[in-house]
Amino acid sequence: MRSALRPAVSACLFALLLGACATLPQPLDAPETDTAEMAMSESDRINAWFDEKYEESLQFSPMSLTFLGRKDQYDKLDDLSIEAEDEQLAWTKASVEEMESSFDYAKLGEEAKTSYDLWKYQYEIAAAGVPFRNNGYVFEQMNGAQSFLPTFLINFHKVEDESDMEAYIARVREVPRALEQLLDRAKIAADAGIRPPRFAYEGVIDQSKKVIGGAPFSEGEDSSIWADMQSEIDTLVENEVISAERASELKAESKTALMEAFLPAYEELIAWIDSELPKTLVNPAGIGTTQTNGKAYYNYLLKRTTTTELTAEEIHQIGLSEVKRLRGEMIALKDRVGFDGDLEAFFKFLDTDPRFRYPNTDEGRQAYLDAATAAIENIKKELPNYFGTLPKADLVVKRVEAFREQDGAAQHYFPGTPDGSRPGVYYAHLSDMNAMPKTELEDIAYHEGIPGHHMQISIAQELTTLPQFRTQISFTAYVEGWGLYAEWLAKEMPNTFVDPYSEFGQLSGEIWRAVRLVVDTGLHAKGWTEQQAVDYFNTNTSISETAVRSEIQRYLVIPGQATAYKIGMLKIQELRRKAEAALGDKFDIRGFHDTVLGGGALPLEMLEARVDRWIAEQQKL
Repeated sequence: MRSALRPAVSACLFALLLGACATLPQPLDAPETDTAEMAMSESDRINAWFDEKYEESLQFSPMSLTFLGRKDQYDKLDDLSIEAEDEQLAWTKASVEEMESSFDYAKLGEEAKTSYDLWKYQYEIAAAGVPFRNNGYVFEQMNGAQSFLPTFLINFHKVEDESDMEAYIARVREVPRALEQLLDRAKIAADAGIRPPRFAYEGVIDQSKKVIGGAPFSEGEDSSIWADMQSEIDTLVENEVISAERASELKAESKTALMEAFLPAYEELIAWIDSELPKTLVNPAGIGTTQTNGKAYYNYLLKRTTTTELTAEEIHQIGLSEVKRLRGEMIALKDRVGFDGDLEAFFKFLDTDPRFRYPNTDEGRQAYLDAATAAIENIKKELPNYFGTLPKADLVVKRVEAFREQDGAAQHYFPGTPDGSRPGVYYAHLSDMNAMPKTELEDIAYHEGIPGHHMQISIAQELTTLPQFRTQISFTAYVEGWGLYAEWLAKEMPNTFVDPYSEFGQLSGEIWRAVRLVVDTGLHAKGWTEQQAVDYFNTNTSISETAVRSEIQRYLVIPGQATAYKIGMLKIQELRRKAEAALGDKFDIRGFHDTVLGGGALPLEMLEARVDRWIAEQQKL
């Protein structure tokens, strides 16, 4: 899973980025004395305050409101300027000061104390990043606004009546302002010598040209956004919401907005990025080498991403140790299937034998989507044996839109709405089916879907025992750590990874994340070049060359993010072992998982404290 539009978008919006529901986990503190009643009173009071402040914070981000299924400020996009960022940070600082002066921490229950700590933690992390606000790459091939803005409009701006369509058109007219604000930030960074690698800007140009390719911008088939706008208007007519005459007017207004506002904004972006290409590096190292304060910036990113104090060297060594362990497991499985050759030869066999790929055709792509959906439907049947709380929201598997699809790029997940009116979506890049091996299909479906991201995020959004901000907050180590833990957990469930080659795919997925620890720190802390990282990847995984290249390029433009997966997974596994050892026969896997998921996303230290409280409560029973 990846969040989008980093680093300029508000924390509210991108801190990001089924079935029956059992009783939600109760707060871990169960007060029984008069003092405890006072604590609950203070807890209730601060929880009401959190909801009030969270609502205030949402008003900074019209797009966050849309993601939540709301239509406040429905005709606006976020203010992406430095000034807006300063305003929001100042508001957050003031809210922390108000919280500290208004509430007695000692009188709060444990869950409320966690919320208090979390509210303050968010501010401290944001404030610590201010010195590095120009270090992040504003436009790059993974999360840039050039692809995210049309994705947002097409997939998340829901049109149910005439005013919604008018708001859609207004948002199209807002795109030049949003892109101009981001361009201003990219220019400030460029003046300081901070530019992403050449491939990133080439990707931005390619995606931008695809966005404005086709009608009404040029000859050919309708562009994705023009096709969507027309489709939304036609649906209003079909549903008898508007007349055919009004539909014609709305289409004319849509076309005018695209031609007069949207197109020139993209042309300006393409022209500037193109002018910067000669100044970019072709075979770059990481930010520790290419940015003056890159080492300090990377250390900050590691702390923000992992929510730990681990150093780059410590993370690197953890990665090397995990790669060694997992290679041993892969060799054992290779021998079990009777392959005659070493592990590298087995990698080549998996990468070249056609039985492990779907055809590179539309039929093959649909077969992949069908198989991923089937894997998710199968594992749903086992969830009640491992979880007390199940998500209500539905999940769908889709192909990434053509204008942002990339050969070999990592699959990802977009959450649904808290009320379930919009399902969660597991997106797959299917432009090159050779980069999508059947061996890894199950594993990825469990990570992005169930019991991975969709389950964790949906349960968080549906929690009613916590302040609303905790149902929406995201910490990468927790979120991606859970996704990777979910892959490993799926092995315990019946009727999963029945094919030993799919079982090897699970090991491939795990070693892939272990390699990330080595490669990300290698690039950004040890000065590795892109090619050195590719070589290490090829030596230790069966991932296709196309996917490896895409992975390394991702790490180069989103430093540190790739370290979150394994660090988070290892912590959740450590906490489970601790609980199993402490509780023995009293250990309940359902209770453990409900505890991990029932507090929303947390920094790993706060997650450990939550699990420790649960263990203590269980020991009293």
